[in-house]
Amino acid sequence: MGIPPTGRRWCGRGRLGLAAEPPRGGGCPPPPPPHPARRPTLAAWAANLLLRSRPQESGRFLELGQALREAYQTLDAEGIRKLSDQCRSVVAALSGQAAQLARDAGHPLSDTAQQDVGSTLRAVLADQDAADRWATGRLEGALTPPLTFPSPAAAPASRAAREPSRSPSPSPSRTQAKDEVAERRRRRQEDIARAKETAKAAEQRLRDQHAAQADADAVLRQARDRHDQARQQASAAEEQLRQARQELQRAEREQREAEDRHHAASDALTHAEQAAHVAARKVTRLASGR
Repeated sequence: MGIPPTGRRWCGRGRLGLAAEPPRGGGCPPPPPPHPARRPTLAAWAANLLLRSRPQESGRFLELGQALREAYQTLDAEGIRKLSDQCRSVVAALSGQAAQLARDAGHPLSDTAQQDVGSTLRAVLADQDAADRWATGRLEGALTPPLTFPSPAAAPASRAAREPSRSPSPSPSRTQAKDEVAERRRRRQEDIARAKETAKAAEQRLRDQHAAQADADAVLRQARDRHDQARQQASAAEEQLRQARQELQRAEREQREAEDRHHAASDALTHAEQAAHVAARKVTRLASGR
């Protein structure tokens, strides 16, 4: 995955990591101590991560850039425009993949960083030196594409200048040159055809990613709705439980009060029965004494 933008990487040190002592009696001074190498920006790190994590797509993207640069020497303006439109789709798809890879690695890209990734990929398409630098997988900063490709209007004139003039009896060398030009054109057309296929595949992957993202958004919305509903139900259940506990406490208090009254009434009844029994005996005793 490469060195994350929050990490540090250091140049090599001398043996045991110590600078050599200056030689006695003069001589050349020792080399300065090593300094830490620049760590990549977040956009450069994401571009490097894309190259290493998607080697097949990155390889086809480099081929697409080569075909696009050659196309500016062979295609007309309309052909270049169509190929450029496809290249923009490829850049958008790969930029999205780089953002997803960075997010999965725990370093989500800001809008500015994602724009820098797209700028780097456009530079790779337009400039061979930028393509070579990205292919190393060790970018430290975002790349800037050139303002324009070579003008396609100059291509027909340059091709006409390169083609030998017709003559009633062309020499073998001129015939061979024409064959070489035709072969180069054929190879370029093949490269362009492959580039178009790569662009179409990238556009399809982009559409698939958009569809997958839409499905994921819908699932997330449904999950959030279910979560909110469950939280509301839990809140309602907690309120019902609180009220039920209050009702239970009130019922228990009333039951204790009723039991106390029952015991008091039972005691009073017992005392009354005893008094009535005593009174009855007294009446009986008095009646028998007459």
